[in-house]
Amino acid sequence: MLQARLQIASPRFVQSAKVQFGDYQANGMMAVAKKLGMAPRQLAEQVLTHLDLSGIASKVEIAGPGFINIFLEPAFLAEQVQQALASDRLGVSQPTRQTIVVDYSAPNVAKEMHVGHLRSTIIGDAAVRTLEFLGHHVIRANHVGDWGTQFGMLIAWLEKQQQENAGDMALADLEGFYRDAKKHYDEDEAFAERARNYVVKLQSGDTYFREMWRKLVDITMTQNQITYDRLNVTLTRDDVMGESLYNPMLPGIVADLKAKGLAVESEGATVVFLDEFKNKEGESDGRHYSEERWRLSVYHYRYRLRQIPLRNAARRPRALLH
Repeated sequence: MLQARLQIASPRFVQSAKVQFGDYQANGMMAVAKKLGMAPRQLAEQVLTHLDLSGIASKVEIAGPGFINIFLEPAFLAEQVQQALASDRLGVSQPTRQTIVVDYSAPNVAKEMHVGHLRSTIIGDAAVRTLEFLGHHVIRANHVGDWGTQFGMLIAWLEKQQQENAGDMALADLEGFYRDAKKHYDEDEAFAERARNYVVKLQSGDTYFREMWRKLVDITMTQNQITYDRLNVTLTRDDVMGESLYNPMLPGIVADLKAKGLAVESEGATVVFLDEFKNKEGESDGRHYSEERWRLSVYHYRYRLRQIPLRNAARRPRALLH
């Protein structure tokens, strides 16, 4: 309202840093005066002759070389508070509705959330609530780490400890087992090889390993949902998008890279030779991309989403908060 009364397109109009300078301060006179070839204070005096803040400001004064200090009328402030309290939107104007994706929380499976996850969760949910209050259509995305080598390690360790009945475990139990599994993975090559084989079986859709994986994911997400509910966070299981979503896309990514001549077989692995990376002999370093192809599938999936024509274009995401 006050900005409109000033009739300045982009005023440098800020809240005063010190109470003796009033409630607000217009400090753009110096820049404008320089363009006009005037003294800043002279310009400020001319602005005041055209400035009508009756009923809004109790006092307007010029300070220093040309700062305009504005002291708001207490009755005006009280009126604004009353209007905000009487409004369902607290006096906040509604912007053009957009579809916005907010990606937050993102815990790992078989591990309890730590303070970093809680920080992302709280900040993300605050952003979601604010955007929804403003009237936007918000898509929550909880991108969890539910795929990868850790599951081969964990399943192999549960077998070793004869703890295959994962459904009876708590998340804290799984985290302890995970630490033990990681230690043996790093120190015992035979165990590491078995864990890697289990990852291959999981990725290939083996029934037993898929069922074990589902139990581990369910234990984690059930406990995480309890935490979300206790914190009054609005995330639900419906908002979860795991890394496992992209697994069916991996063969197509590999086939596409091979068809384009970018990926080749080398020493039993599918690799991409990148000229900018050299090995110690100074030769192009072939990078194995069992993990990289997963990232490529993510990019491919997101690219495809952008190409899908939506019947309601207004629902297409215009922004992504991550």
